[in-house]
Amino acid sequence: MALASWKSFNFFNVSQAKPPEEKDSNLGIFEGAEISAVTSGSDNLFVGEPSGRIHILNSSFKPLRTFPANDAGIPVTKLIQIEGTSLLVSISEDLSSEPELKVWALDKTEKKTGLPRCQSTLTVHNGGKQFPVSAVATLSDLSLLAIGFANGAVTLVKGDLIHDRGAKQRTVFTSEEPITNLAFAPPPSTGTGQATLFISTTGRILSLLTTSKGHGGTPKVLENQGCGVGCMAPLRVDATSSIGAMGGESTDGVVVVRDDAIYYYSSAGRGGCYAHEGPKQLVTIFKDYICLVQPPSTSLNETSTIQKTKNTFKRLIGTAAAGSATDNPLETTRFTILDTDLKFVACQEAVVGGVRAVFSEWDDLFIVGLDGKLWRYHEKELSQKLEILYQRNLYTLAISLAQKSGLEDSRLKDIYRRYADYLYDKSEWDTAMQWYIKSIGDDTASEVSSVIRKFLDTQRIGNLIEYLEELHRKGIAGSEHTTLLLNCYAKTRDAEKLDKFIKESLDQDTRKGDRALTSGSTLDIETAISMCRQSGYFEQAVYLAERAGEDEVVVGILGEELGKWNIALGYLRRLSPDKVFSNLLKYAKVLLKEIPAETTELFIEYYSENYVPLKAVVQNEANDETEHHHHHHHHENQQSGGGSYIPGIPNIVPNIANIGNIGNIANIGTYASFLTTQIPYIGIFGGQTTEAISKEETVTVKFEKCEKIPYTAPRPRSAFSSFVDHPREFITFLESVLREREELRDEDKADIHTTLFEMYLLRATECRRDGDEAGQAEWEGKAKAIIQSKEELVDTSNVLLLSHLSNFRSGTILVREKQGLVFDIFRSCTSSGDTKGALEALRKYGDQEPQLYPAALAYLTSSPEVLQAAGEDELRQILQTIDERGLMKPLQVVQTLSNNAVATVGMLKKYLGETIERERREIRNNRKLIASYRAETAKRQQEIEDITTKPVDFQATRCSACGTALELPVVHFLCKHSFHERCINRPMRSPGGFHQDDGENDLECPTCEADNRTIRTLRKAQDETADRHDLFKASLDDSKDGFGTVAEFMGKGVMVSRSDVEFGA
Repeated sequence: MALASWKSFNFFNVSQAKPPEEKDSNLGIFEGAEISAVTSGSDNLFVGEPSGRIHILNSSFKPLRTFPANDAGIPVTKLIQIEGTSLLVSISEDLSSEPELKVWALDKTEKKTGLPRCQSTLTVHNGGKQFPVSAVATLSDLSLLAIGFANGAVTLVKGDLIHDRGAKQRTVFTSEEPITNLAFAPPPSTGTGQATLFISTTGRILSLLTTSKGHGGTPKVLENQGCGVGCMAPLRVDATSSIGAMGGESTDGVVVVRDDAIYYYSSAGRGGCYAHEGPKQLVTIFKDYICLVQPPSTSLNETSTIQKTKNTFKRLIGTAAAGSATDNPLETTRFTILDTDLKFVACQEAVVGGVRAVFSEWDDLFIVGLDGKLWRYHEKELSQKLEILYQRNLYTLAISLAQKSGLEDSRLKDIYRRYADYLYDKSEWDTAMQWYIKSIGDDTASEVSSVIRKFLDTQRIGNLIEYLEELHRKGIAGSEHTTLLLNCYAKTRDAEKLDKFIKESLDQDTRKGDRALTSGSTLDIETAISMCRQSGYFEQAVYLAERAGEDEVVVGILGEELGKWNIALGYLRRLSPDKVFSNLLKYAKVLLKEIPAETTELFIEYYSENYVPLKAVVQNEANDETEHHHHHHHHENQQSGGGSYIPGIPNIVPNIANIGNIGNIANIGTYASFLTTQIPYIGIFGGQTTEAISKEETVTVKFEKCEKIPYTAPRPRSAFSSFVDHPREFITFLESVLREREELRDEDKADIHTTLFEMYLLRATECRRDGDEAGQAEWEGKAKAIIQSKEELVDTSNVLLLSHLSNFRSGTILVREKQGLVFDIFRSCTSSGDTKGALEALRKYGDQEPQLYPAALAYLTSSPEVLQAAGEDELRQILQTIDERGLMKPLQVVQTLSNNAVATVGMLKKYLGETIERERREIRNNRKLIASYRAETAKRQQEIEDITTKPVDFQATRCSACGTALELPVVHFLCKHSFHERCINRPMRSPGGFHQDDGENDLECPTCEADNRTIRTLRKAQDETADRHDLFKASLDDSKDGFGTVAEFMGKGVMVSRSDVEFGA
């Protein structure tokens, strides 16, 4: 393929780099003929001079170091930097002696000179012939070097040049033609054992297999056409380059350029080529590109073999560097960068005056011109290159370039979308849709919406269906996409595609091992069911709902859509206990409205823990009439738009052993008939295939009980709200659960009894309103029985409230009596004006609650009517009881009766006279006690005064302890008791006992000690009581005589502060 047909772009930014001038020269380092060798690597640029010096430059082209390669000033003609290391190989020669090869360790220096350390020096042999070195190639570990000479000889050097452990040289190839290029392609890693050396001369291209021992095999001629110096380069094979596999060629090869074309060679021979007319001066590899230096086309005039050979030798010996490429400085040299993989020209520039050298480093490509100028070629970012291609509508090339560059998938899909938009604008709908489909990704939600909007035109409905189907296949479709796809199927009336879409989605989930659809299913089940219901495809909707385990939806369709609530209840009977509960509660109200008896029975079975599911058993037999029925059924569905026949897809009779129980209710036959009409949809779960269903059969559906599944029924109160407006069924449910459920918690029993009590009163109220006294008595009797027999399970406040609201006084009285609320019973009688009931309550509960008497006194004197109804004798009896029990003070009685003018003084005359006489007697007694206390106090005070102020006369003659006559020494106490000193010192028993303390002043009369201890204890108790204010308050609250309690505690010192006592002491 000719390069003339390739598209050309400007994928590189070209700028001139201006290296700094040397301090000792007016010329730049790249100017004139001062450069004899250039190489790069390891983030540095290396320049050799004819003077024998080597310069090391950084990325700013500032010299980092300059050192001589030899002491004789021999020109440096070849430089090779070992990539990834600090090693530099230099070859110096001047044709007066054999070339000198040195290996430099740039990271090491000589201690004396500070120059880089030379690791090894080797004189390269050429059989004693003085010819210049024309080409050099080396392995990455320097274990093998190939050196070519202008006389056609190739010397192979094998050894450890890095550590200078010796090296062997061998001439492995000779030719009459000068060697132009050498290359190990690709450079093998260390330790491979052998490498292929490619050799080019002016007349041939050869390959030579070398061994690790430095031996060379027989050269293999790949082509009898050679190339010029610099016109062969090894193919680079690395993680970022695909140039080695261009055109499907082997990667162990080289690229060769001649005046007519670009050729690829491998060890097997010549590969592909690209026609490209024009002279070639140099070829090099940069990333994925092939870079060509093409001298001016005027040089084509010199086409003679002599002239070509002349130019080649001038370039070999280095004398053509300055001007051999062109003698006219105004002529331009073309520099071309090619991508032979994608077949385009990445950059093409004209270099005035010719090119001296080309090197790449710092991720850029550089050209050294013969005029000393340095040009930098910086590759544009991928986004910039893609934008250039977008502007020229070259989307296929942009896609190939992005794929080759390893662009991330999301950005690659963006290019697909751009290309699809371009095709859409050109009205190439089908092709555009293919690229839109390729652009679908996880992060393309916004683009998906725009694509859908474009194809919403009814004429493009087919493309839209294709796009939506792909969204579902890739699992990124949302519910709105499913809705749109199903709408498209419905709009096109394509029932076959609808069935296929459902079946493929379900088959995919079945292969995953899921019987029922889940949230990770291919099909959005909720949306699909909704769409089928809206479109009238009820068979598909019921099937999808059952398959997804959406039992509520199944019941909803059967009841709400089809109005078959008896069938819906039959379906519930097939469900397992855990599933039937939620569905039963959701549809309980409408089921109780439509079929109350059957629904109540299901409630009773479930909440009594007696629920047992049933399973549907299908029996088929071949029958011609069934075939007619199936076709007729299918035809009706198509005509009514109510769905379509789906061969091979099951409906709502799955073969599951733990679903459904209908018992003996009437709707089991109706449900069985319904299942019979749905048998054409029984396929996968019933174990039938599409072929089996195609054989028309007579179908019979029977129900069998499954084994009972243990479960724990929920609390009965969870079902209470379902029975609103259904009191009869509610009472039946509550009574049955209470009777049939074996284990009920106390709180559940309380709920049921309280609710039953309320329902009984409700029914009694209805009977009273209807004039049914017998019915009222029956329901009130049941309510009273609950209070009497289940007192501990009925909440008192609830019963009182319900009884009050229902005007059920018997219940109120009974509960209050059970709970000991007798005061409330009396109050309820007085509030209702029932004087007789109040007196009966007083006589019945007066002993239990004495405070009823003060309340009764206030009630009887509240009005003349009440007093007249009770009688004055009853009032006197109440006053007598109050007086006897001390329930009220006389003053309180008078105050109570004085609140109104009902009671007269005559009614209180006897009560007041007795009270006044009793009070007088108490006053007289108290005065006598006061006089005796005063006399006793005066006597004690006089005794204390005599003891403290007057001498005491001790007249005792006998010891109070031993009873013998007193003998000195004697101890006398102020209490008139005398003792022998020995009787006090000697431990002895006495009526009171005594002891001796450490000090004499602490002696205490043994006879009086017990009485004194008692007095001290009483005094201490009084002191402690004086500080116990809580005890004083409690005694005052419990006392009937408050004044007496206060006086008693004052006598004990409760009103005297501690400081006053101490001061008085």
